[in-house]
Amino acid sequence: MTRPVGGGPAATGALAQWGADLAAWAVPDELVAAAGRSPWGHPVQRFAHRADADIADPGGISFVRARQALEQVLARSGRRGSVLDVGAGAGAACLPLGPWVDQIVAVDRSEQMLAAFAQRAQAGGLPYRTVHGSWPAVAAVAGAADVVVCHHVLYDVPDVAPFLLALTAAARVAVVVELTATHPMSWLNPLWLQFHDLPRPERPVATDLTGVLHELGVAAVTVQAWQAPEHDLPDPERVALVTRRLCLPVGREPDVAAALAGLPAVDSRPVVTLSWSGTAGL
Repeated sequence: MTRPVGGGPAATGALAQWGADLAAWAVPDELVAAAGRSPWGHPVQRFAHRADADIADPGGISFVRARQALEQVLARSGRRGSVLDVGAGAGAACLPLGPWVDQIVAVDRSEQMLAAFAQRAQAGGLPYRTVHGSWPAVAAVAGAADVVVCHHVLYDVPDVAPFLLALTAAARVAVVVELTATHPMSWLNPLWLQFHDLPRPERPVATDLTGVLHELGVAAVTVQAWQAPEHDLPDPERVALVTRRLCLPVGREPDVAAALAGLPAVDSRPVVTLSWSGTAGL
């Protein structure tokens, strides 16, 4: 996952609301202090599991939109295209596009994630380059690409204007963004009430980004809602992760396991794909 640095347009309207809504997700300091560990962070094995599943069985609206843009490159120029993956993780967004590309650039602020990506790119015989750092601070190092993909990152980006503008400026043909329809932690809201009597926010939601993009001058945005397969961790790892997310000590894992067992089982999740034209070729 990445976080932006640097300045951008003054945040007003939808831009300001996006940042304010994300700020409301902050966990009270006293709960973090009592837990003695951060509730944030992302296990590499979860991203690796998702990447392996998507490489083995590519599909979904985001994959189709990116593939179609790369097919346009091939039809127009007779060459395969290039992909820049911002917040690449282990490569779930970009590696399934391997048959249509001649170069993949993966950006992530986690060296462990980039190592997981590189392992899979090498196994697939794909040409690649990794860039370690936060977007858009490393945008100049990453360079431009025909297609820019960014999956499941934007809920970590309160200062979203420079982030989105840099995505657009890096894409010659298209930007394809994917994120869950609601905040990825919102499914834990009932457990925050159960364990801490703490109401959690309901916003932002993915479609709020259309207003943000319009304020940034990106008017022609394609928005498609769909259901993506759920690739979760095995139960022991999932329980441990949720216990940490809820700022609870390790000793409460049996209680968390029982609470999770009481939630409805899901095998898919609502996601939204937003795509728009890039400006790198203008």
